[in-house]
Amino acid sequence: MAALKGEVKAFIVQSLACFDTPTQVVEAVKKEFGLTITRQQVESHDPTKANGKGLAQKWVDMFNVTRDRFQNEISDIPIANKAYRLRALDRMATKTEGMKNFALASQLIEQAAKEVGDAYTNKHKFEHSGPNGGPIEKVTMSKDDYKAARREMLEDDDC
Repeated sequence: MAALKGEVKAFIVQSLACFDTPTQVVEAVKKEFGLTITRQQVESHDPTKANGKGLAQKWVDMFNVTRDRFQNEISDIPIANKAYRLRALDRMATKTEGMKNFALASQLIEQAAKEVGDAYTNKHKFEHSGPNGGPIEKVTMSKDDYKAARREMLEDDDC
């Protein structure tokens, strides 16, 4: 197992902190740095695994800070943004329609409509409400009260 530079170790630790699998990290290191490493070597940089128990404190701290930030700051992840998702769905729908795959294009359009209509959230919209957003008050009247109110309204219209 070859010794890795600090830059590569930091990349591995941060990738693992963001819940990438060891296999994904191996592929990313190959692509990013041109280095071939093993899954076991990657696992040795994960303080939550048995292989990572001897990891230096600075890497453990980096792992913990990165994991905390990853879990709490979803705004940095593009797909967590509705506008980003809609743009991606638009690109996919346009491409599938161009390929004459109308069934998939239709599904993508439906998914975009659900996205815009907040179908994927737990927000509740109240279309109808009474004064100050309260419930609509139900008014009940007797037959005689209704006739009197109707007569009064008709008399006002005659003026």
